[in-house]
Amino acid sequence: MEVSQEAKVMESKGRFRRICVFCGSKSGNKKSFAEAAVELGKQLVEKNIDLVYGGGSVGLMGSISRTVFDGGCSVLGIIPTALLPNEISEETYGEVIKVADMHERKSEMAKHADAFIALPGGYGTMEELMEIIAYAQLKIHDKPVGLLNVDGYYDDLLTLFDKGVDQGFIDDHARQIVIAGETAVELLEKMEGYVPASSS
Repeated sequence: MEVSQEAKVMESKGRFRRICVFCGSKSGNKKSFAEAAVELGKQLVEKNIDLVYGGGSVGLMGSISRTVFDGGCSVLGIIPTALLPNEISEETYGEVIKVADMHERKSEMAKHADAFIALPGGYGTMEELMEIIAYAQLKIHDKPVGLLNVDGYYDDLLTLFDKGVDQGFIDDHARQIVIAGETAVELLEKMEGYVPASSS
């Protein structure tokens, strides 16, 4: 039986159609951070997964959005108007939606994504990551949450999560929400097989 073109497209996308990537508007001090953003972008293209991200054209945001766009997948950027002067300094890629504030940005990114990945970044990246983890804990969503731990950037954060379990603030099942990987290939493979842990 012949498979329709639409079915082929759906099959090629696997579990995820769109992944939201949280990442810095800076590139950081290590070359490996930008390289990891590009490699993640290439893996998304290879798996025919579209990108949702913060809409900036600079730093790691620029690296991954350019890679995904140049690879032929769709890119959806969502950016608050107040951040336009800081996070867009050159050409943007794909569709960019301007929103009123950070709350609307996060809401829109979450609405359009099937999963989430955090690359290295600063306070903004970490705040976005923490909120989406908390929402998973509260069962507001059951989408996989991945942490691309490039060169051990998030080692201390992962240790803090483990300390939260040891000290009685984070339940064991909630600790399993965060899926960590050192490479894009490893992380995406883990996320494909993720099953939300039961609290019972």
